[in-house]
Amino acid sequence: MSFGQVSALWRYPVKSLGGEQVEQIHIGSRGPHGDRLWAVRDLERDVTATARRIPALLGATARYAEPVGPGAGPGNAPEVEITFPDGSVVSSSDPDVHKRLSDLVDRDVRLTALPPADDTSLHKLSRDERENMSIAALRKDFGITDGEKFPDMSMFRVTDLATLGKYSTPPGMFVDLAPVHVMTQTSLQTIGAEIGGTDLDVRRFRPNILLALTNPDDGLPESQWTGGRLSLGGVVLDVTMPTIRCVVPSRAQPGFEVDRRITKAVANRASRCLGTYCWVAAGGTVRIGDEATLKESKNRALADAARRTKRLAFGMATSVMERLGR
Repeated sequence: MSFGQVSALWRYPVKSLGGEQVEQIHIGSRGPHGDRLWAVRDLERDVTATARRIPALLGATARYAEPVGPGAGPGNAPEVEITFPDGSVVSSSDPDVHKRLSDLVDRDVRLTALPPADDTSLHKLSRDERENMSIAALRKDFGITDGEKFPDMSMFRVTDLATLGKYSTPPGMFVDLAPVHVMTQTSLQTIGAEIGGTDLDVRRFRPNILLALTNPDDGLPESQWTGGRLSLGGVVLDVTMPTIRCVVPSRAQPGFEVDRRITKAVANRASRCLGTYCWVAAGGTVRIGDEATLKESKNRALADAARRTKRLAFGMATSVMERLGR
């Protein structure tokens, strides 16, 4: 039974740069076709750059120069065009693109294509990344002040925690964790209401899919979907966990300025989570206007019990890390 429809679709050709809105898109096991086939590599730190650490990246946007062919993917990234804050456009095929990006972020970086899926060289955690996994660094990433609690880490699957402990991004992808990110207009409006009725631009939250719900019974409906199965057009998604929010939504992008109230509002109203991460159960094409249906989990009680166990373990681990990090 339909409970809403797809109102917007986005893909992000270059990780941490602004993306492009599309009318329809094929979604496979690695997410939307053409999503994050490029990234910016921080050469000094030997890491894949993110807007959490380098907010200036959000000042540029990327689009594909031509329609993305069916063979695009790891090891085959099509040409992209990057629009810089001054309005100039530079192609990925232009040797000057690396200098332009370096000038934008004021450090030596290089535009890098996603390698073949069996090449993990750009995904492994570097020494610098391991050293920056301290409590202090994580607090800065999430905008958490001393005394405030960390997000509830029990929502992570154990397999995903194992991946995060070994890789900065999952092999074969430049996403932070999950291949598909879904949000609702309802949650967007809820957070906007928390900061005086502000009409928040969805680009701040970088979803792949934005849904308009018919009769939402909660101000944060996605928070109730974990464990369920979401069907959109020809695509079926397993809803795995809420999207934990860092400081990126508060950053400036073309058309809007820094707004630190957003990080605070998401923390207070939504326990630092907004939207939901999904893995792909069945690939297909999704279009704007497609109906959305949700099949809720039958094992919610069992999942909740498992989360309580993990929450206790993570709480103890975080407490130890806090003490050691002082």
